Amino acid sequence: MKQFFGLDDEWVRRRPDAWLRRDVLIAILFFLGALLGLEVWRALGFSADSLWPRWALYLSAAIGAGPLVLRRRFPVTVMLVTAAHMFVMGLTQVPVMSSIAMQGVYFFAIFTALAWAPDRKLVTLAAAGLVLFMFGWLSVQWSVAAMNDDLLDSYNAQPAKARDPWFGATAAAVLQGLMINVLYFATAVGAGANSWRGARARAFAHQQAQTITRQAGQLTEQAVVEERLRIARELHDVVAHHVAAIGIQAAAARKVMVKDPERATDSLSNVEASSREAVTQMRTLLGTLRADGQHTANGSGEPTNGAARAPEPGLNDVAALVAGVRTPTFDVRLDDLVDVDVPANVGHSIYRTVQEALANVQRHSTATAATVTLRAGGEGNGRYVEVEVLDDGRPRAGTSGSGLGLLGMRERVRAHHGSAEIGPRLTGGYRVRVRLPLAASTRNKETP
Repeated sequence: MKQFFGLDDEWVRRRPDAWLRRDVLIAILFFLGALLGLEVWRALGFSADSLWPRWALYLSAAIGAGPLVLRRRFPVTVMLVTAAHMFVMGLTQVPVMSSIAMQGVYFFAIFTALAWAPDRKLVTLAAAGLVLFMFGWLSVQWSVAAMNDDLLDSYNAQPAKARDPWFGATAAAVLQGLMINVLYFATAVGAGANSWRGARARAFAHQQAQTITRQAGQLTEQAVVEERLRIARELHDVVAHHVAAIGIQAAAARKVMVKDPERATDSLSNVEASSREAVTQMRTLLGTLRADGQHTANGSGEPTNGAARAPEPGLNDVAALVAGVRTPTFDVRLDDLVDVDVPANVGHSIYRTVQEALANVQRHSTATAATVTLRAGGEGNGRYVEVEVLDDGRPRAGTSGSGLGLLGMRERVRAHHGSAEIGPRLTGGYRVRVRLPLAASTRNKETP
């Protein structure tokens, strides 16, 4: 019952635009209908103005229909005023009260109160009081009518056992009116309450749609920011790694250029290859930005810059990465112990971790060798893949970086709900150990 009438609900139904103009038109239509009903009574031979002149009856109809102009502004007041009008007209001028148009006015007023009243407790109490008053009045009428019928029957010469009806004629008429009013008031109250509940449901659905739209926009903005951060990390890793590799290779070539031209040539070739790979990966990352919203005419979704983007490096590319870092003065050993399926996104994060770790060793450490170890372990949902990069050098003075590389490592670990151990070792050197959980599906590493 509380939910049906909204007794504990603080939601207020908002009046529509141009509500006053609409309600004025509704009141005029009901008033014209009441005038037509009075003339129908007169045309049928009933003395509609036996007590009051015609203008007084018309005025009574106007007083009954007029409050509908403010039915949405003061719904409870309009319901009570029209109910009082119905009661007074029922006692003084039945033709006014009983016309179809005026019955519609009374019904519409009750309906509006239940459909638009902001104070749900007040309108429920007012409607209940009105219904009890009307039915009490009808009950009194029925009792009086029954008494009159009993008095008439006492003067009737016909034996009581010959009478078929349960009630007298007058009491039956009042009882019939009582049953009609039960349906009348119940329908008005129920329809009004349902209208309020329907409007409330629509308002909440609209509010939820707006919330969803707003949240979708926020999620889109967040996704754009996260994508920009991801690309920034990728660019940092690519540039830092290849620039460090180029510097190491160039330094090696300078040192052996006179004594061993062949090794110098190899180092310069590595510089050339590393620079080309850096440019290629940078174009791939920047192509990701340019490709948004740019599709081919046939709807294939390929970028329109004329070149297909290369796939992001993964676990299979770690060996090539390590090989490209090796120089005559810096050796890197790779121990690949992974023999399980590794999702592409996890493999890509492992690749970037190795890339950043080796770049940091080359730029910030005196180490001449490093070890990269790939491991896998665990069972079921606890399976994981781990990479560990170790070196035995000491920090090189004057080479402190911005910290963005290590920040990118930790963000990748956090994105995969993994764990990281990054920092100097007690026995000397530096350790980067990253463990990422594995999904139970796709394989990034090719199987024979």
